Amino acid sequence: MSDPVIALVMLGILVFTIMIGYPVAFTLMALGVGFGYYAYFQPDQAFFDSRVFYLLTQNTFTVLNNDVLVAVPLFLFMGYMVERSNILDALFGAVQVALRRIPGSLAVATLITCALFATATGIVGAVVTLMGLLAFPQMLKAGYDVRLASGVVCAGGCLGIMIPPSILLIVYAAMAGLSVVQLYAAALFPGFVLAGMYIVFVVGLAILKPELAPPLPKDKSNVPAGQVFVLLAKSFVPLAVLIMCVLGAIMFGLATPTEAASVGALGAILLAAAYRALTWGRLQETVYLTARTSAMVCFLFVGSATFAGVFSYLGGEGIIKEFVLGLQLNPVTFLIASQLIIFVLGWPLEWTEIIIIFVPIFLPLLPHFHVDPILFGILVALNLQTAFLSPPMAMAAYYLKGIAPPHVLLTQIFWGCLPFVFIIVVSMIFMYVWPDIVLWMPRWIYETD
Repeated sequence: MSDPVIALVMLGILVFTIMIGYPVAFTLMALGVGFGYYAYFQPDQAFFDSRVFYLLTQNTFTVLNNDVLVAVPLFLFMGYMVERSNILDALFGAVQVALRRIPGSLAVATLITCALFATATGIVGAVVTLMGLLAFPQMLKAGYDVRLASGVVCAGGCLGIMIPPSILLIVYAAMAGLSVVQLYAAALFPGFVLAGMYIVFVVGLAILKPELAPPLPKDKSNVPAGQVFVLLAKSFVPLAVLIMCVLGAIMFGLATPTEAASVGALGAILLAAAYRALTWGRLQETVYLTARTSAMVCFLFVGSATFAGVFSYLGGEGIIKEFVLGLQLNPVTFLIASQLIIFVLGWPLEWTEIIIIFVPIFLPLLPHFHVDPILFGILVALNLQTAFLSPPMAMAAYYLKGIAPPHVLLTQIFWGCLPFVFIIVVSMIFMYVWPDIVLWMPRWIYETD
């Protein structure tokens, strides 16, 4: 058996072990070390003198010394702290009252709150769960169609994958060797365009079929303008200022992503204190969740780098590249094929595993097909939102089902998500046909070609 074939066997074992539920990070490291010992084997060498152990330790040092990844725990801390600061209740209430005269105002308020909260957390499960507890019951009580209410909460909760400060984009930047700053600039406009498309869909549906999204009762819609202003000033403005300071500092070069993330983490603590939600227990829980998630990402990077190094050394990367090039695809068919693969992988796998393990397979092919890596990253981020929303493995739907009233069926949540999946696919088509939707902001700010 030749080395490239052994590399493909190595990849097949990885996919199989992931599917049956083995921890991905340690599976990657075990396969990397095991097959690496074969790849670097020398008969006269002591067991622990094999170069694969040097590769493992060197990758561990490189990952832990990566300046880009330092921003991950800081943004996670910011998100978890904001999530536990009781800000969302006041924010949703204020936005709901401010939009009281718009058709489908509760659903629109949910989407806007999700979009704003996504910029502070970027954690899909947290946003879906919190909005499922807060907004979903209110929409059902107001007479909203179960499918529409479910789709709004699930789709809005997934916006954190795309909208900066997205953790996914930081990880993709580290894998692709790109600037996090430029990726954030590229993702900001498309992310809010997608949220805007959701809102247009909901408002249009509320106008055409008002029985699906009834207007607010008069006692809730007759709120003085002064009271609306006060509510927004207390809830919307502080969080918006924090987010704009963090993202503005990053995109206009006033601070690196790591520096801005540290300011965001401090700002989240101050915001929690201002809302009288800063307790020792919440701080401990936030630190624990941050450490756990950060450790997962770092171990995935170490395992992936070790696996990829051995896989490439055995010739696996070359044989895959030759196979794809032998298909004589054009840029359009290559993008369709790659996005379909990522879409299917999104059912059983988390986005971290897809970005760290499988996306690097496509990255060396991008220059051949003249695909901008920034554009490709934004398309991947959009695509992974469909994975969270597409049955039968729609994780966002399962998050919502876990906290929804018993009469809400999982099939109803699935049907509610499907129109939003279609909107995401349409947005992906728009962004490939007109790539300036993605690329104009980084070109304008950083004057890149």
